Parts: sequence; structure tokens; C-alpha cells
Amino acid sequence: MNVEDFNFTLPEELIAQTPLKKRDASRLMVLDPEVKKYKHEQFPAILNYLKEGDCLVLNDTRVLPARLFGEKETGGQVEVLLLNQEQQDEWETLVKTAKRVKPGTRLSFGNGKLKAECTGVLEHGGRMLRFEYEGVFLEILDELGEMPLPPYIKEKLSDKDRYQTIYAKHDGSAAAPTAGLHFTEDLLNRIKRMGVHITTITLHVGLGTFRPVASETIEEHHMHAEFYQMSEGTAHLLNETRENGNNIIAVGTTSARTLETVAQKGGGSYKKDSGWTDIFIYPGYTFQGIDALLTNFHLPKSTLVMLVSALAGRDFILSSYDEAVKERYRFFSFGDAMLIMKGSHKTWRQ
Repeated sequence: MNVEDFNFTLPEELIAQTPLKKRDASRLMVLDPEVKKYKHEQFPAILNYLKEGDCLVLNDTRVLPARLFGEKETGGQVEVLLLNQEQQDEWETLVKTAKRVKPGTRLSFGNGKLKAECTGVLEHGGRMLRFEYEGVFLEILDELGEMPLPPYIKEKLSDKDRYQTIYAKHDGSAAAPTAGLHFTEDLLNRIKRMGVHITTITLHVGLGTFRPVASETIEEHHMHAEFYQMSEGTAHLLNETRENGNNIIAVGTTSARTLETVAQKGGGSYKKDSGWTDIFIYPGYTFQGIDALLTNFHLPKSTLVMLVSALAGRDFILSSYDEAVKERYRFFSFGDAMLIMKGSHKTWRQ
């Protein structure tokens, strides 16, 4: 399959630059792939598509304020994006003006509150940096770092928490699992009172989020591996949900990729698991781990458009995206949401 087959036209003004004042004030497009129909809703209407016994799966990763601005000790400004922690104080990073940062180069951030030395050059052009500091690294990062917003967002984020889900718990992501940004405490409590189970997995969003598909065909593209974790309690709840004939709804493509990774290993069932996944889901893939997906609207020709096309069909997804453009939906990280069902269900026939 050609990557160009997943292209679509998106007016730049529809790329959401800032979050809405209220998290759940976004719109929701609901897709039923079996009958090729969609409905336009407000996000709280997600309650109408859940039922007692269903299970909502959230990714509880926490985004690190991983963009640092500093200077070389010999002079010259640098911008550093932390990607993966390799050892306690050693990180895989992306560095702007990287050509000038060679092994042995020393960097300083926050008037010397945080220092680093380049210890290596990576295949993709990144740099390994070893940090030096006094105190707690994450506290210093919270003070000095900025949220690593995607390159298509030009506006400065005034509140760091708005690029963080309300249930974020485990530090480690270079980008937010943005489908979860729409939930409020009140909405999650209303879902629980319906008898819908809510559980969490962890997938730390990494370098792959920033990489476009450079190959001409899908089959040539390789995903960057990301760390995931599923607890025994979550695995038990998911198996129980399936046994009772209820739906597993993944909140975000990161949750979906984790659920599919574990389900593939278990032949359709779940067990406690952790590791690294480079699963690449595109049309032709057979889903084993999810029944529905809540997600945002994605970049043209991206692996995420390919994933939702695998779930709902390429032609239907592209026609739905055309409809979203026509109806002036807000796109990407701070944009509106889409709910897709894998197969038919009576609650989708309202």
C-alpha cells in the first residue's frame, strides 16, 4: 500500500493551536463502520455509547516537561528534547544545533542549575546526554522545562497541565496521549456510576510520535519501539469484560496499540505484561484487543491515520475526515474527538 493513499486536504486554520477552556467542551464524531454512518455530538455524549459492564482503558503516562533551553559552556544557544532515559542520569535526546554538540560538549540550563555532557551521537542524529544536578531531577525539570508540544502547534502553552490528562501518573512520555485530554473528573465519575469499568495501562509515547512516514509504501516503514506495561488487575478485568460479552474501549491509539500488543501475545486474552512494542497497525490487520476506539483527528499520511483506517476502513475514514473538514472540526492534539466501533452494537443504532 502507498503512503499517499492516506493523504487528505486539511486547511491550516483547522489545526487547533490552543486547548478549549473546558476539557469536555470539544465535539465528538461517532462512526459506525458497519453501516458507514457518522453522527455529530458534543463530547459528553460519549455516555450514550457506553453501557454497564463495558471497560474504558486509559493510558496513565505522564508527559515530562522535556524541552530544555540552554547554552553550550563555550557559547551558543541549544534546545534539547528528552526522549528516553537510558540510565539514571543519561538520556537519549534531540538537540537543535546538534552539529555543534559533539561528544565531550558541555551544556548548561537555568544558570547552571542543570548541566549536561554529550556522551555519544546516535544513528538518527540525536545525542546521548549525561546530566549533573543537585536535588531531584524531575523537580528541576518541572521548574526549567517546557512541554514538548508538536511542531504544528505554534502558540505557547500558558498552563502545562492542559497538555496532561487528569489521570496522568507515570512519568516518561515525550508527548501526551491526547484522546484522554477531553475527560474531566466529573465525566469519569458519571461513567463509573453507569457501571462502566475504568482501568489503566501505561505506554510512554516516544520518538516515533515526531517521525513522519518517509517511505513510499507502508510496508517499508518501521515503528520506533515504546515501553508499555499492563498490571495483573487490568488484565483480569479485561478478560472478564470479554467473557461477559461487553466492549473494551481504548482511549487513544497508545492504549489501542498496547492492548493489541498484549492480546496478540495471548491469542486474544490478556495477562500481566511489560516490555517494548513497535506494533504497526494498518489496513489488513485483524484486531484482537479492542472493540472501540476513542481518538483525535490525525495528520495526513501518518501511522495513526493508517491505524484508524485498519479499524474502520480507509475509504470510510477519509470520507469522515472530509466531513470533519466540512463541519469545521478542530484537528490534532488540542482538537476534537472521534469514536469508532469495530463492529455493530445496538447502542450505536440510536
